[in-house]
Amino acid sequence: MRSNGRRPVGALMAALALVGGLLTAAASPAAARPEAAPARGTAQADAYTWKNVRVDGGGFVPGIVFNRKEKNLAYARTDIGGAYRWDQSGKRWVPLLDSLDWDHWGWTGVVSLASDSVDPNKVYVAAGTYTNSWDPGNGAILRSANRGASWQSTTLPFKLGGNMPGRGMGERLAVDPNRNSVLYLGAPSGNGLWRSTDSGVTWSKVTSFPNPGTYVQDASDTSGYLSDNQGVVWVTFDERTGSAGGATKTIYVGVADKDNTVYRSTDAGATWSRVAGQPTGYLSHKGVLDAKNGYLYLTTSDKGGPYDGEKGQVWRYTTATGEWKNISPMADADTYFGYSGLTVDRQKPGTLMVTGYSSWWPDTQIFRSTDSGATWTRAWDFTSYPNRSFRYTQDVSAVPWLTFGTNPSPPEVTPKLGWMTEALEIDPFDSNRMMYGTGATVYGTENLGNWDTGGKIAITPMVRGLEETAVNDLASPPTGAPLLSALGDIGGFRHTDPDAVPTRMYTSPTFTTTTSLDYAETSPNTVVRVGNNDSAPRIAFSTDNGANWFQGSEPSGVTGGGTVAAAADGSGFVWAPEGTSAVYHTTGFGNSWSASSGIPAGAVVESDRKNPKKFYGFKAGTFYVSTDGGATFTARASSGLPADGQVRFKALPGADGDIWLAGGGTGGAYGLWHSTDSGATFTKLSGVQQADTIGFGKAAPGASYQTLYTSARIGGVRGVFRSTDAGASWTRINDDAHQWGWTGAAITGDPRVYGRVYLATNGRGILRGDIS
Repeated sequence: MRSNGRRPVGALMAALALVGGLLTAAASPAAARPEAAPARGTAQADAYTWKNVRVDGGGFVPGIVFNRKEKNLAYARTDIGGAYRWDQSGKRWVPLLDSLDWDHWGWTGVVSLASDSVDPNKVYVAAGTYTNSWDPGNGAILRSANRGASWQSTTLPFKLGGNMPGRGMGERLAVDPNRNSVLYLGAPSGNGLWRSTDSGVTWSKVTSFPNPGTYVQDASDTSGYLSDNQGVVWVTFDERTGSAGGATKTIYVGVADKDNTVYRSTDAGATWSRVAGQPTGYLSHKGVLDAKNGYLYLTTSDKGGPYDGEKGQVWRYTTATGEWKNISPMADADTYFGYSGLTVDRQKPGTLMVTGYSSWWPDTQIFRSTDSGATWTRAWDFTSYPNRSFRYTQDVSAVPWLTFGTNPSPPEVTPKLGWMTEALEIDPFDSNRMMYGTGATVYGTENLGNWDTGGKIAITPMVRGLEETAVNDLASPPTGAPLLSALGDIGGFRHTDPDAVPTRMYTSPTFTTTTSLDYAETSPNTVVRVGNNDSAPRIAFSTDNGANWFQGSEPSGVTGGGTVAAAADGSGFVWAPEGTSAVYHTTGFGNSWSASSGIPAGAVVESDRKNPKKFYGFKAGTFYVSTDGGATFTARASSGLPADGQVRFKALPGADGDIWLAGGGTGGAYGLWHSTDSGATFTKLSGVQQADTIGFGKAAPGASYQTLYTSARIGGVRGVFRSTDAGASWTRINDDAHQWGWTGAAITGDPRVYGRVYLATNGRGILRGDIS
C-alpha cells in the first residue's frame, strides 16, 4: 500500500515544472538573516469564506510535537502540506501556514517543528520542500509568538527538505528548555549543525560540530533526490544540565552516519565529541531522553526512511555511566524492518514505546515497555499463522475510506494499523493519550493504559481538520455529485457532501494516483478517470456519476495516466497516456483503442462541451482540433501561445468552440487566452499577467456568460480570481491569510451555485470558496 508520503514523481513534478522565479536566499553562506515579509496583493473586492472539502488526512504526517509545559498544546507537521495546531475543544487540527503565498510554496514542506516549553506561545517551523533543483527557493525558519496565528521568517543560506528521504527522522529543530532564546537546527546536504541565540531571528553555523552526515540513499541518482546527504537529523537537550535562564550544557545530536550517529556537547555547544561505545551499522532516527531515569533512547534503522528499512535496533544509553545496552524488542534475526517512532511517558518514567515504521506486511508494529526496555509487549502477535491476536480495536467510521476499499486475506486486515509510522507521542500530561502518524492519517487512543492491564486500547483517527491531499484535477458536473476529485496517492473521491468525509475512495480499479478525470457534459453519469499504477489498469469508467467503476483496456506501452477527455454525449473518449508514442481514441468504453493522427504524444487533451465529435489538444505552443471523435487532429493556432511551461485549457459548457487556455512560464508567453472559433485563433487577455488554471461556474444573476475562475497574477497581485463578464474584469476572491502556496493544478466553479469555487492545492487538499 503506497502512502501519500510524497513525491518526486508524477503530478507533483508536473506542478514543479510550472513554477519559476521563486524566492532565493539573500543571506551570505556564513549566516542567515531575517527578511521582510513578502509583498502582498491588494485586498479582495468580494469577501469569501473558505473551508476544505473534507477528506480528513490523506498524507504522510512525519512529526507530532507536544508542548511539555502546557496541557493540550500539540502540533503536527506534514511533508508538503504545512503545519497544524491541535484544538482540544473541537478535537481537530487548525492549519497554520495557509498564508504562504505562491512565491513561497516551498515553505509548505515542514521538515521539523519545535514548540517552546518555556514560553508556550512560541513555535518554530523549519520549512522547505526539496534540497535539489525541484525547489528553487532556500529553506527558512518561521517563528511565531502567538502559536502560529502569524509568522515571521528568516531565509537560510541552504535548502531544507520536508519532502526528501529521511523526513521522518528528527526532530531536527529544538529549543533549549532552559534558555529558550537558543535553538539548534540539524541541516541536510552537508550543511551541518546551526544555532540561533536570539529566538530564531538569526542563525550561524556551529563550526565546531564535526560531522555533517554521510548517508545517502542512492548516490547514483542524478536528480539529487535520493543522492542527497540526509545530514544532521535530531537534537535533544538534557534539561538537568541547566537552570532557568542558563543555556543547557549537555546536548545530544543525531547524525545520518552509520559509524558515527550520536554526538554530545557538555559545554552548551562549544565543543562536541562522538559518544563512546555507541552502536554502529545503523542510523539513529530518533533520540529521546528520559531525564528522570537518566536514559537516552535511540531507535535505529539501516535506511533513512520513510519507505525503506530492512533492519533496525533500539538502544538505551545510561548518561551517568556511559553504558550502552541493546534493548531491541525483537532479535536481529527476526527483524525485517527499521525502528523510528519513539516516545517516553513523562508521567510514568520507564514507560516507552517504539514503532517498526517500515514493517509494511502484514502491518506496522508498535512496541511498549514499562521497565525501560527490559521487556516489551506488542500491538499484535501471531497466534497460529496466519491468525493474529490484537491488543487494540480500530474504528475508522469517522474516516471510512481508510479501509482503502480492500478485503485482504489473513494475516493482513483492513484497516491497517499503519505504515511509515515515524511519528509517535504519548501526551506528556496524560498517560492514556497517544497519537501517531501514518502515511495517510493521524491515529490515536485515549485509553492507552488498557495496554498494560490486559484490555484493548481503542484506536481511532484523530485527524479532523488536517487536510493533506495533493490535488491533480477537479470536476463539478451539472447533476449528480457536486464534485469529483483526482488526488495523489489516494486516488480521489466522489464528494456527495463537501462537508462530510467520503465513505470510500475510487475502487474497482484503484489507482495509486489519479492524474485526470472528465465527465460527459450532456450525460454527466458517464465519467472517466486515468491514473498511475505499477501495472494495468490505468483507466476506469463509470456510468453512474462515479459511484461505481469498471476498468477499461489500454494501449500497449502505457506507464502513467496522462490526461483524458470524454465526448460531450459520452459516445467516445480521447486519452493521452504517459509512456506511449501516440494519443488514442475510442468509441464506447475503451474495449479497443486506435492511435489518433496529427497530434503528438503527451499532448493535453480536452473535449468540446457541446459537439460530441470535437476534441482538442495542446502541446509545445500548438493547439490541435479534431472533428471526427479524435481520429484525426489538425494543428490550429500556434502564434503567441506558450511554448514552455505547463498549460491547462477548458471548453465552455453549452457552447461549441469556446475555449479558454491558461499557462506558460516566466521566461516566455504566460497568461490567459480565449478562442471562440475552436482554437483557430486566440486572443490574449491583456490584464492577466500570469494564469495557471481556468474553470467555469454558474453565471452571476443577470449575466448571460458563465462565471470564470482562475489562479493567476492580475494587476500585479497573485491570487484566486473570479470574472462575471467573460474576462473583461476580475475580482480577487481570496485574501492574504488564505493563499495555500501553489494552487496551479486545477480550479472549477460549481454549475449549480453562483460564486462557489473548488480549488486544488499541492498538500492542503481541496478548498471550497463561497461568497460570504
